[in-house]
Amino acid sequence: MKVVLFCGGYGMRMRDGVSALPKPMAMVGPRPLIWHVMRYYAHFGHKDFVLCLGYGADHIKEFFLNYSETASNDFVLRDGNVEMLTSDMSDWTITFVHTGLDSPIGERLRRVRRYVENEEMFLANYADVLTDAHLPDIIDRFAASDAGASLLAVPPQSAFHVVQLGEKSRVDQIIEVSTMPLWENGGYFVLRPEIFDYLPPNGDLVGDVCTELAKRGRLLAYPYRGFWQAADTVKERAALDAAYAAGNRPWMLWEHGRADPPPKHPEPQQLPALQLTER
Repeated sequence: MKVVLFCGGYGMRMRDGVSALPKPMAMVGPRPLIWHVMRYYAHFGHKDFVLCLGYGADHIKEFFLNYSETASNDFVLRDGNVEMLTSDMSDWTITFVHTGLDSPIGERLRRVRRYVENEEMFLANYADVLTDAHLPDIIDRFAASDAGASLLAVPPQSAFHVVQLGEKSRVDQIIEVSTMPLWENGGYFVLRPEIFDYLPPNGDLVGDVCTELAKRGRLLAYPYRGFWQAADTVKERAALDAAYAAGNRPWMLWEHGRADPPPKHPEPQQLPALQLTER
């Protein structure tokens, strides 16, 4: 199944004032974010990628055109020649498409339509979110439905608390945002080509497509309370890098050869559009 990755935004929240690299190229361990996302999909057998490029496209192209297998694989150096014992991406297919510097995500998807419109279903995602969710289960539940799109729904990620006020502004209750009965858009989309019928020029995948499908009762959510982490900011990227260094890498399923059955969680739900947040 083809995988479309949105990796063309400016990533202003990730800027540290020093590097001009695009957000998907921010490092977690010895590899950039986009590599971790792609390895997740490849772990489950999905190795045909379409990259929606924009800002920093040259950095992403350069990384893959001059990819060093030795950075994350075992090898033998014999008589000056490198013999790889394992490989990351020797069997991957990657299509690089420049989809504009200022295009919203929906427009980037519209510009790669020709690469996926003949597929029964295809996968799509942001290039800066990591999870250990069981992808085959996500796909199977979507395939068994009549939905036009599915997304991973995750608890709100804010560290703030919600304050419930009573009479005369007395605080009745303090609630952690993550415990509230709300879900955020966590990416990891599964889509049918019919979504292009709802996608206008310069449109938005969530604001236009998912909102319209939700109105029609044809947007599926996969609620997930396991590991999910975005890397929207320098702080979040640094936290992932520190976790990698400490050996706490739940998203790297391939590192452990994991093929665990999916965890128990509520059945997928039809998700009202107002509970979705675009990234």
